[in-house]
Amino acid sequence: MKILLVYPPNPDSFWSFAHVLPLVSRRSAFPPLGLLTVAAMLPATWELRLVDCNVTPLADADLQWADHVFLSGMIVHRDGAHAIARRCAERGVSVVAGGPLFTTGHAEFPEIPCFVLGEAEGVIDALVRDLERGELRPQYRADDWPDVRTTPVPRWDLVELSHYVTMPVQFSRGCPYDCEFCDIVVMNGRTPRTKSPQQVLAEIETLVARGWKDMIFLVDDNFIGNRKHARELLRAIVAWREGKPGSLPGFLTEASVNLADDAELLELMVQAGFKKVFVGLETPLPESLAECGKTQNRKRDLASAVATLQHAGLEVMGGFIVGFDNDPPEIFGLQYEFIQRSGVATAMVGLLTALPQTALHRRLAREGRLLGASAGNNTGAVLNFVPRLDRELLIEGYRALMRRLYEPASYYRRIRNFLARYRPRGPQPRLAGADIAAFLRSLWLLGVRERGAWRYWALLLDTALRRPRALREAIELAILGYHFRTVARSI
Repeated sequence: MKILLVYPPNPDSFWSFAHVLPLVSRRSAFPPLGLLTVAAMLPATWELRLVDCNVTPLADADLQWADHVFLSGMIVHRDGAHAIARRCAERGVSVVAGGPLFTTGHAEFPEIPCFVLGEAEGVIDALVRDLERGELRPQYRADDWPDVRTTPVPRWDLVELSHYVTMPVQFSRGCPYDCEFCDIVVMNGRTPRTKSPQQVLAEIETLVARGWKDMIFLVDDNFIGNRKHARELLRAIVAWREGKPGSLPGFLTEASVNLADDAELLELMVQAGFKKVFVGLETPLPESLAECGKTQNRKRDLASAVATLQHAGLEVMGGFIVGFDNDPPEIFGLQYEFIQRSGVATAMVGLLTALPQTALHRRLAREGRLLGASAGNNTGAVLNFVPRLDRELLIEGYRALMRRLYEPASYYRRIRNFLARYRPRGPQPRLAGADIAAFLRSLWLLGVRERGAWRYWALLLDTALRRPRALREAIELAILGYHFRTVARSI
């Protein structure tokens, strides 16, 4: 059996990093972990190829070679997935589609004959059997949440690691919280299921053995969803690092803001080599937090929680939302002031969107306020529901907020606010030749060509003199800012 695994091209978005990839000599931010994991579940006797359209275009010869195409993607890949599915249909190549896009949106793809809905572990044996018999069913869905302790090490040999900025590894699936706008519970449930520390270390060691020394993204829905197991993993990583000479990868992940309440967990993360954490902060307004069921963010000082994480040695990347029913017209200024004051340099602010099968989607449907499907890109300035705020006020206020946040004056001031609190600790990532090349390119792009270039030089000089250990972070954030600024101006 010849299986071609295909991942659609990323549209230009906040997380695509498309505008800085040439600076760092990479083609894409992350490889398609889902497809690589599914590939590891298939029979060893099958022939497999993977085409990530963000790295290599999908050629007709690839489709001619394949018996079947396995197609995956996120909601943001909808248009690219349609185009790939049409090409396959025109050439008579059977498509099996799975992943978040298809789990909640398969009805939008009549051109695709077969779907794997939800996680693959519980249905892969039946799918393989039916493929070999030539008797594919229209849908495969597991009856319960699979045990991720059975998940194999992804097939990293199917991609060229040097094409990517960061490698993804998954420790857990699921989140104990049920925020109204979030589809994690739909996809992975409310009880976090974790791999064993030995499994995760085996995945990390496989990457290291293939030469990977840069950052690894623990792509969990909420890394601290099961704190006991998170501690066990962190202690195992700390011990593993102590026994390994030379440069080893650093880590980033996603976690709920109550990570700031657990000093022991924070210390373990820093010792294990974690450098960044993405936190869903959403809004400084208590009324909007109550509206969306963000219980973990309520009745706490969010700015203080962010400062705690920064003091511990973690850069906080923040998710923010405007467009809640309780948001007043001045929400844009309130968000700006909070983000600036808290020093969240990487601030992903999005318009509220009703993702399929979420509690928000159901509520808006009951209220007759749904307008269409979500585009999956919450920085696209597109609303798929009728907001309480004036529609034009909300969209234009959002655009203005994004541009204001990433104009050089605001952005460099925010980096300084972060660095004033940041205490870099723990093992430091290596400085590779690609990092030096990216820095040299940035001197021209950010230090000469851009409007307000003097602010870049001022940031470098101030950091070098006052916080030399944080110079790497200052340069990296400045480079990322170019991408965010370009996206913000295009909204």
